[in-house]
Amino acid sequence: MAARDEKPGKAEKVTIPALFEMKARGEPISMITAYDCPTARLADRAGIDVVLVGDSVANTVLGYESTVPVTLEEMLHHTRAVRRGLRRALLVGDLPFLSYQVSVEQAIESAGRLLKEGGAEAVKLEGGEEVCDRVEALDKMGIPVMGHIGLLPQRVSRLGGYRVQGREEAEARRLLNDAKALEDAGAFALVLELIPWPLAKLITESVKIPTIGIGAGPHCDGQVLVFHDVVGLSERKLRMAKRYAELAETIENALRAYRDDVKQRRFPTVEEHSFSMPAEVLDRLRLPEPEPKPSEEGG
Repeated sequence: MAARDEKPGKAEKVTIPALFEMKARGEPISMITAYDCPTARLADRAGIDVVLVGDSVANTVLGYESTVPVTLEEMLHHTRAVRRGLRRALLVGDLPFLSYQVSVEQAIESAGRLLKEGGAEAVKLEGGEEVCDRVEALDKMGIPVMGHIGLLPQRVSRLGGYRVQGREEAEARRLLNDAKALEDAGAFALVLELIPWPLAKLITESVKIPTIGIGAGPHCDGQVLVFHDVVGLSERKLRMAKRYAELAETIENALRAYRDDVKQRRFPTVEEHSFSMPAEVLDRLRLPEPEPKPSEEGG
């Protein structure tokens, strides 16, 4: 049988029903973070299924120490930028810390803004049973919700740092119950972060909605990574991430070469990088500027 000649960028628009179909036929879902238009465009052309504007923009791009300080306004700014770069992938926007915890009404307003002003097609929020009333309310309003359990970056101080969740029976049972509760509340998918792979496999088999793993092993319905970790633009090297390029070194070398060319006057050159003008215009510019004629109406 001949191989299929298929260009990912030309494929049909990814929808939420399409994700369920992918789970049903065992096709893994690819998901990645993006925070700007050029990155989104690259992800779309590469055939990535889901693009997440994660609150990880806080410590990945904006220089914060954690995801906690990033605001809804900042998330809207980056979501709009990513929206402009996407055609095929499903766009999910993260609800940042304290944009949905205060009340159901606050959650509806914040999520609605991510869709209405940011162009997101769905939102993601962190938490288990304690946020199910938010998930249910958003679902009733027609706002699709992706859940997120396991390691919750917005609560990393309470969890005692970035550590694996669910190794003990009680904690593992709570995560399993959280997954089922979020599904019952109307979540269309679940991110499983930093949990043991056997537990992630059990959760994936126990719910009908797709699971997206990050540090949760190979048995989830899909995988998500931070763009900067994938291409080697982040300084951190995580066990749960795989680096597919080392762009930081490439970019730094390019910038050093540019600096050296500027310092040595190798860039720009007249022949390759500059623009000319008519010689007669330049000659006239070297002459004294003609005196203005007196006005006939002047006194």
